[in-house]
Amino acid sequence: MTFNWIKTSAYGLGMSTWMAIASVHAAPTENIEITQQQITQEELAAIYVLSDICPELIGENVQFQQGYASLTRDHLPQEKDPVKALKQLSQTAKFEKVLKEAQQDAKAAGDAENKQVCQDVMAYGNQN
Repeated sequence: MTFNWIKTSAYGLGMSTWMAIASVHAAPTENIEITQQQITQEELAAIYVLSDICPELIGENVQFQQGYASLTRDHLPQEKDPVKALKQLSQTAKFEKVLKEAQQDAKAAGDAENKQVCQDVMAYGNQN
């Protein structure tokens, strides 16, 4: 597993939102079906791992915290406090395996790639 999907998700979400808005304005009398994107446990684990590794790589950073909050909110929109919900999920036995895999993937990616992902998350907060 790599963290490239976060970049795609961040930019794709903006484009998807723009396209949905354009569709609504283009055909106001047409019924438009909007479906929720299915989020995998692996994606949630990768997002959670960022909360562990990024402060070590970029320090305590308000922009990262805002981007991380936006990222979790976009992936867990049904949760009142998605950051807290993801942290609680990370402490469950059913999540342990995918979390360990995400941690191993982050370790294998190395500091340079992980730091870039952390910076992408910082920018993600500015997009929303």
